[in-house]
Amino acid sequence: MTQTQTTATTEGADNEICLEARNLSVRYGKVQAVKDISLVVRARQVTALIGPSGCGKSTFLRAINRMNDLIPTCVVQGSVRLGETEIYDPAVEVEALRARIGMVFQKPNPFATSIYNNVAYGPRVQGLVRHRRETDERVEKSLRRAGLWDEVKDRLKESGTSLSGGQQQRLCIARAIAADPEVVLMDEPCSALDPIATARIEDLMDELRARYTIVIVTHSMQQAARVSKRTAFFLLGELVEEGATGEVFTNPQDERTLNYVTGRMG
Repeated sequence: MTQTQTTATTEGADNEICLEARNLSVRYGKVQAVKDISLVVRARQVTALIGPSGCGKSTFLRAINRMNDLIPTCVVQGSVRLGETEIYDPAVEVEALRARIGMVFQKPNPFATSIYNNVAYGPRVQGLVRHRRETDERVEKSLRRAGLWDEVKDRLKESGTSLSGGQQQRLCIARAIAADPEVVLMDEPCSALDPIATARIEDLMDELRARYTIVIVTHSMQQAARVSKRTAFFLLGELVEEGATGEVFTNPQDERTLNYVTGRMG
């Protein structure tokens, strides 16, 4: 392949759209949490959502896989497309959608069952495995991708809650990817972890992005700069600016972004 062909292929991959929100608004009762957001998320990249507390970034993240459906007062307007699927179409089965869009939460939340069953649960529910051998293979593959297999391969019958905090979060990542989703959402996945465990999760994200589209909410601008290719800055429920991470941090186009990334705004 020539250099020109390689460049064209790379640019094509960089521009492939995985998710697209159009005029998305989310309201909890009378509180407008997200206002008319349009955002493209490119495939097989890490996109970071940054902004101060209460700016709407976690609400936006939960809207991507319809976690907000669980809140009775929540009203969602607008469009979110995953490939050719409009995820808010009434015909869409939410459980099938969440198999395509995995999620990792701020606090590690392994099920109160064995390490093995934590990872096997999703594939079993989705009918992706039929026999024990298939389940074993998927569990091992997911734990390997999550960088946890060597630490737990002799402990698969032990409870997932017996692991350390960092191991529990990697177990939750293994659980999220076990159904082979297209997208992995991460809501502050390192906020409860020590620096060593945080570094492991960041290294893991770098490995996983070759296979999955990752969207991460983080309060740490340093983390966003380390792990993401693109960054979106939220403020007061609005999307202020989105672009290549290096540009957002070094040459932002909006003064509000500049104030936030330079610490003038908390």
